[in-house]
Amino acid sequence: MKADLKQFGLRVRELRLAAGMSQEELADRAGLHRTYIGGIERGERNIGLLNVFRLATTFGISVADLFPSKPHSAAVSHSATRKGSK
Repeated sequence: MKADLKQFGLRVRELRLAAGMSQEELADRAGLHRTYIGGIERGERNIGLLNVFRLATTFGISVADLFPSKPHSAAVSHSATRKGSK
C-alpha cells in the first residue's frame, strides 16, 4: 500500500510540474492546504476520494488519468480470484 501511495504522489507531482504550478498554487486551486499536497507527493498521505476528484478537476483530467498507468497488483489478484471461484 505504501508503494501505491508513493506512485500516486509521484504522478501528482509530475502533473503539477507539467502544469507549471507550485505546490501552493495547486493547493489554492484545489481548495487544499500546501502541506497536504506535499504529503501526497511524498506518499505520506492516504488521500480521500473527494480530494482525488478535486485534484483531477484542477488538472482538467479524468480521475483515471490521475493514477499511474501500471495495473494495481491487488486488483489483478482480485480479478483472478473471482474468475477461479465461478
